[in-house]
Amino acid sequence: MHPSFKKAKIFAITAVVLLSISFTFPMIAFHGTLNKIENNNIDEISSIAKATWNLYNQGRYKSVSTDKTALNNLDKMIETQGEIGVASLPIWAVSLEAPNYPKEAFPLGIPVFFHFDGFSGEVHEMNTINHYVGMDPMWVGGTLEREIGIYALLGLTLGMIFFILYNNKILNYIMLVPAALPVIFVADYSYWLYWFGHNLHDWGAFKIKPFMPTVFGDGKIAQFTTHSYPTIGFYVIIAISLFSLLAYFSKQKAMRETAKTQ
Repeated sequence: MHPSFKKAKIFAITAVVLLSISFTFPMIAFHGTLNKIENNNIDEISSIAKATWNLYNQGRYKSVSTDKTALNNLDKMIETQGEIGVASLPIWAVSLEAPNYPKEAFPLGIPVFFHFDGFSGEVHEMNTINHYVGMDPMWVGGTLEREIGIYALLGLTLGMIFFILYNNKILNYIMLVPAALPVIFVADYSYWLYWFGHNLHDWGAFKIKPFMPTVFGDGKIAQFTTHSYPTIGFYVIIAISLFSLLAYFSKQKAMRETAKTQ
């Protein structure tokens, strides 16, 4: 076997393991759980969903209103009506600071974390602030992305496995999809920020002109200071992107050089 075929497999295996552990598995295991909680169908929540949430939420930010005895325990979070986010790794973090949210009570401001399949953090508080300026609640945006995200990532994971198993020219191009994940996420995230900032409603208590929220860095909206930065999940998809590109080019090289010797 050509050495570059072996390199391509190693790079692709690394990429698919990162994708599966960080996103695909927790999204599948926790899929539909928030709807069951909202509809009070607690008995329908599987033990796998609970164990996955408990594991992936170790060390993550929880709302300041969360009962300290309920941290990292989904059963107790449900029992105490804590604010429950999704299980997959967060990709981007946004936080707001304002005089009416003192550092003593909100040391990190009002942070919200964006995932492929939902949100976590101070989601209720952020939606309250959004309502204050006439902005829709966060769940209004990205509905299609959240609905198809789990199937798209599962299909992508399977496609990457086929890339590892078979040396096929068409399958080779599959690796360009995970390679593009960081760009896809930032483009989609930027679009929805623009949409929210340019579709304000008259019912807001504080009137502001349409605006483009800050995608990356610090900004100002009314009396709020905003911070928008990538978090752990984004760095993981960058790693997935790099390994996917290495796999793609390694297999391209191997197939090209193998064809010459035939």
